[in-house]
Amino acid sequence: MAMLDREISAQPEVLNSLLMHEKKRVEKFALHIRESGLKNVFVVARGSSDNAGVFAKYLFGARNRMVTALAAPSLFTLYNSGPRLDGHLVVAISQSGESEDLRRVVNDAARQGAHTLVITNRPSSPLADEAHDVLCLHAGVERSIAATKTYTAELMAIAMLSVALDGSARDWRCIERLPEVVSKTMEMIQGLGISAQRYRYAQRLSVIGRGFNYCTAFELSLKLKELAYIAAEPSSSADFRHGPIAVVQDGFPVLLVAPKGKAFADVKKLAETLRKRKAELIIISDSKQMLKWAATALPMIGDVPEWLSPLVSVVPGQLFARHLAEARGCSLDKPRGLSKVTNTR
Repeated sequence: MAMLDREISAQPEVLNSLLMHEKKRVEKFALHIRESGLKNVFVVARGSSDNAGVFAKYLFGARNRMVTALAAPSLFTLYNSGPRLDGHLVVAISQSGESEDLRRVVNDAARQGAHTLVITNRPSSPLADEAHDVLCLHAGVERSIAATKTYTAELMAIAMLSVALDGSARDWRCIERLPEVVSKTMEMIQGLGISAQRYRYAQRLSVIGRGFNYCTAFELSLKLKELAYIAAEPSSSADFRHGPIAVVQDGFPVLLVAPKGKAFADVKKLAETLRKRKAELIIISDSKQMLKWAATALPMIGDVPEWLSPLVSVVPGQLFARHLAEARGCSLDKPRGLSKVTNTR
């Protein structure tokens, strides 16, 4: 079995471990944030962790009404002119904690008087050493280059912090159900090895999500690029109409992330338009009607609120990227030209 398969399968266990080991720490940290009166969040990350940062932007904005911005690390490392961060909560997200540019941002933020939190799978890392607080992902060693279990663990950590800041016992129960929901979703995905053969020779693909699942579009686009070497372009269903839709013609593959929720109606409306253009639809959804429209249906368990759905919707996409990579003869664990730790400056 490939390391990638083991790590995808390990996600329910990792989510449960994170919840069990870090809930009290998250609640303590959230209390400090409330007592400090911190209202603005500045998130810095790279790669898959940057996609988790997009989730944080939506979640902290929608649930906690906190202004959340994503950092441009080059302002700190290349231009030596980063924004003023005093009075901010600065959250760095990194699986390895090795990237020098993230370390520079956290170091500068702390010197300015910001409160810094690092979410990482390596609590004894250069990045973690710079932070006031560290939240460990408890994902174990991730050997496959493509991040899977660390990505969903990052989403879980962000969701836990959001609920600890402003949530109810009911919200915690929803989070506690996630390991089971992810496990059941993986069990639902059948026959992808055959389905993936349809796209063996595809060179381009669009990936669409909106709202809380905007991050999912970006993460699955990344997985398709690094695993299957396909030029997958992410968009929101709104932005896709502002130009990119022009690429769609008969047989053009489009992956739609469409769990039920407030964004569902807009993604569904776009799906109707794409059907008229005879696009090849690959659909991740808990809607039976949407799945019937798909040439390749990727069902998910929908028994979670929309703000938690990215932890579930990404899993069918991970499996699709994995099987497409195999169909195209690509290495599952060692994609060409990539290494597990990418240290940018």
